[in-house]
Parts: sequence; C-alpha cells; structure tokens
Amino acid sequence: MLALVNTNTMVPPIAPIGLDYIAGTARQADIRVDIIDLCWAEDTRDILRTYFSSHSPELVGLSFRNVDDCFWPSAKWFLPELTDTVRSIRSMTDAPVVIGGVGFSIFARQIVEYTGADFGIRGDGEQTIVSLIKELRGKKRFEKVKGLIWQNNGRFHTNPPAWPAKLQLSPNRDLVDNKLYFVKGGQCGLETKRGCNRRCIYCADALSKGTELRVRQPKEIADEAEALLSKGIDVLHLCDSEFNIPVSHAWAVCEEFNRRSLGKKLRWYTYMAVTPFEADLAKAMHRAGCVGIDFTGDSACPSMLKTYRQAHGKEELGWAVNFCRTNGIRVMIDLLLAGPGETYETLTETIEFVKHINPDCVGAPVGIRIYPGTAMEHIVNQMGTLEKNPNIQRSYSGPVDFLKPTFYISEQLGRQPAQLVNELIGKDERFFGPSVQRAEQSAQAEPASDHNYNDNMVLAEAIKNGARGAYWDILRKLRES
Repeated sequence: MLALVNTNTMVPPIAPIGLDYIAGTARQADIRVDIIDLCWAEDTRDILRTYFSSHSPELVGLSFRNVDDCFWPSAKWFLPELTDTVRSIRSMTDAPVVIGGVGFSIFARQIVEYTGADFGIRGDGEQTIVSLIKELRGKKRFEKVKGLIWQNNGRFHTNPPAWPAKLQLSPNRDLVDNKLYFVKGGQCGLETKRGCNRRCIYCADALSKGTELRVRQPKEIADEAEALLSKGIDVLHLCDSEFNIPVSHAWAVCEEFNRRSLGKKLRWYTYMAVTPFEADLAKAMHRAGCVGIDFTGDSACPSMLKTYRQAHGKEELGWAVNFCRTNGIRVMIDLLLAGPGETYETLTETIEFVKHINPDCVGAPVGIRIYPGTAMEHIVNQMGTLEKNPNIQRSYSGPVDFLKPTFYISEQLGRQPAQLVNELIGKDERFFGPSVQRAEQSAQAEPASDHNYNDNMVLAEAIKNGARGAYWDILRKLRES
C-alpha cells in the first residue's frame, strides 16, 4: 500500500496535480493508494496521527511543489515545514519516506539530506514510485530505479533523472478531490507536456522536467479535460512551461478540443512564450476555449532580452498582445525586472513600451530567484565572493545558500528599486507592482499590490464569492469592479 501526502498548504489551494497522476499510475499497477491531503487539515499532526494509527503503508510519498514563494521581499521558505512533516511521519510509522515534486527536483539531493527522508525522486514520479515499491518488496536494487536518490552505508547515491521519452499519464483524475479544489481554489490544472528546451538564464524547469520536449497525445489530454468536466470543473489552467513550444503541439491540442467542441463547455488559461505565435493560432485557441494567456515577456529592452536569452523582441511582444486582443483572449505579461545589467534607462524603456501595447495585466516584481544549475548561478559566481556581492539580496544570515530564497537585484537601480519601479508604473492599475522592501518602508510612495499568490486572502475571498480563473485574471476583475 502506498500513502501519498500533499504537503502544500498555500492559500488559495492548488490541487496537487502531480500527486493525482502518480496515484492513477500506481492504481493501474494494482497498488492500493491512500491520499492524505494536508491542505484541508486544521492540525496536520492530528490528521497524520489519525491515519497512521490505523494504516501500515509500505511507502509514504510526500509531494513538495514549491521550495519558496519566489517573491522578494517576502521570501517565504517552505523547507522547514516539510522537515517537520517528515519528522512527524517518522514518529508514527516505520514505512520509508520518499519525497518528489517539481520544487523538490530542483534541489533533490540537498532536500533529502536536509529533511532526513529515506528516498527522493528527481523528475517524473509516476513510473519511478511503482518501481521503488517493487524493489522494496523484492531485492532492493535501488540502483535500477530511475530518478531515485538513496543512501547505502551512509553514502548518497543519485540515479539519472526520471524523464521518460514517452509521457503517458492517467487521465481519470479521480483520486484527489479536484471538485473541492475547484470550489476553493478557483481553477484546476492539467499538463499537456513536460520538459523545456529553451535557454532562459534564470529558469529551473529544465532542472526539474528535463530539456527534451515530451508531449502527450491530444486525445489523452481531451479525455482528461472531459473527465474533469464531468465533475463540474469547467475552468482549467494548462500547467505547461510554455504551451506553444513546440507550436505543432499547441495546434494539435486545439484541433482535438475543437473536434469535440470543448470550447463551448470550458474555459482555460495557459502560459506561453511570445514566439512562435500568430493570429491563426490565437483564433484556434479561442475557439478551443482559451480565455487568457500569460506570456513570458521578461522585458521590452533589447539588451535585457539578450541577457535573459529570450528569442523575441519588443515588436513580437506587441504583436502577441494584438493577436490576443483581436481574438477575444485576455493577456498578461510577466516581466522580470532588476536582472543583470538592468538600469533606470532599461527599466523605463520596458515599462513605457508595455504600457503602450496595452495588455490587460502586467506582472512587475523586482528580483530574480537564483537557482543552482542555471546560468544565473554561473553569472553571480563569476562576480566574486557571493557574500560581498551587492546585487544579491536575502533575508537570512551566514553564507549564501541557494537552497534558501536568494535573489539578484541589480545594484544599478539604487537602494530603493521597488519604489523606483512603482514610480514608473504610476497609477496604472494594469500593473502588479513590487512590494516595498524593508529598507524602503520609509519611502513616501505607496507600492502597487503585487501578485504573490501565496497566502493571498484577497484572492481566497474572491474565489469564495464565486470567482473562477487564473489568479491574475481574478485580481484584474477585482480592480475593475
């Protein structure tokens, strides 16, 4: 028997889609699965104690979605809470503990060591957890389990990541209470592919999902959408890194949705790269039910786009907004401000251009979360001693540790970068500006509300009152009401 634990307690609640897929695959392998969802627990120790007092699983799997909230200056770190959960479970059962999830995979070995878990799974967990249970029942040949991190005689072993070329997930989605998440979280996720072959200097998706694009069959994706629809879930968020890469996959998914007339029954949102994108694809997406796109814009300054290794230019960013506008799709642009080389001039160019092209919403946080294994780590390491680097911001003391929330904020923006951004934004309510840092609390300018979705009670209340959709779109509607 496999006990799967959702450790994510963020508000508004996000359904543990990875846990749902893993549970479905384990059940197909004739493994009994129980799900313990800490999201709904008033006392997490109490719900764990109740379960383990009457159940003896072979393995306990913990899903770890986010290491931190990725926002400066809040910089909320979730690893201590995960460690407490591992310790609680250890005190209640002798079953080995394995941790997985997108957030986990970025720091896999470090998190296993930090928490004291028995195992970790880097990459896709569906087939790996089935293989792990088989080995626990048999000869314990852990070196054969793809993606597994494990110990032997006090030594850690890290097997190659589990990124199977063929991505096949259970479309049933009936082991997690997705309807409850929809009612209290306002949307439900669906994956159409995994992996990212882009070279953005800051992104950790390649670390957690691999660099090879692994797409699902459009029929399977549509089957899953219909399964969720049958539960009364008619607003989806496609959780892919960038839905239009490869663009042929985006077309294929839309064609299958349109063949089944799903666009008449559901609404969905997605993340996308600015290119490749064209008016005909926007039209097909809208017909298939797409009502909102969140673009990875990063910047509208050519030098910053080059630094970030983005393939698009400012003109393409404008075209993308126009394609959405003319096809009835709401549009959000996520900016990445204060990266390497950012100055007052580059910042001004970006904000003024984005105002001009008129998207519905703009995310304008300050700071880039630095992940180990990315080009950003290489950039800051080349700058010399990390502890003396004026571009690095953190809320913890001691040596710089990228396992903890650590951010790059260009020193060329001065001592009050958030205030500077908010002054450039002005009273433009399309922008979700940055929160003011502690060092800026005495500043006279009032900051715009940011779009940190962690513990966002404004969002939670709106969803309670019936709001549905991507969180940026819900916040947009609140501002316009």
